[in-house]
Amino acid sequence: MNEAWSNLRRFTQARIALGRAGHALPTEALLEFQLAHALARDAVHLPWDIEAFAAQVRASGADCLILATPVADRSEYLRRPDLGRILVAESRERLRHRAMAQAEIDVVPIITNGLSSTAVERHGMPLLQAVLALYRSHGFRVGPVCLAANGRVALSDDIGSALRARVAVIVVGERPGLSAADSLGIYLTYAPRIGNTDAQRNCISNIRPPEGLSYEIAAAKLVYLTEEAIRRQLSGVELKDELLPLLEPAGD
Repeated sequence: MNEAWSNLRRFTQARIALGRAGHALPTEALLEFQLAHALARDAVHLPWDIEAFAAQVRASGADCLILATPVADRSEYLRRPDLGRILVAESRERLRHRAMAQAEIDVVPIITNGLSSTAVERHGMPLLQAVLALYRSHGFRVGPVCLAANGRVALSDDIGSALRARVAVIVVGERPGLSAADSLGIYLTYAPRIGNTDAQRNCISNIRPPEGLSYEIAAAKLVYLTEEAIRRQLSGVELKDELLPLLEPAGD
């Protein structure tokens, strides 16, 4: 095997320099591939224990609401992405009544399992704790943590508009690949309303320490983007993440 390719394996989880046995993969590489494929399938099809997650959120001292989409099960979630973008009428009305009874909120945090229940179970709570702590230290008025199983990114528009939040932030399990089945993504939308497009959102992806982005850096990026979105009254392609130089170690 080419030594240069073998050396590159130290820097990536991508399947490179696997070697070969005749015209096929070595047994070890084949078994690793099959395991990764099984983990990816499990991440997609496993249901999310939303009640247990809500109990953890409340135990941390945060206000928490469990909402619902029209999706009946994981099979329908995969076949009908449109249903994962909206709330059932009862959940939407709950939020509207909540909005009338509370002060204005700057940001509403939302969590859904999306395409990886594994990611939310593994990383959801520590990420949420890092985000809420930083939001509070920066003086943001944070709404209730909204949990909704089987949601898509655009669900944040329905939730955010019903609560009249200035910014909606949704944490979602990302589509698993064959090198990562437990990655979380965060999507931020200023002035959430039904009909927004993905061009109006900012995304922070690959949150899955230690291999991916850490909770602390993801939270710092999110708070920076939230501050800028509110200050400039926009989000998406017009709002760039310029925080990276501030997070890198200073040069000598």
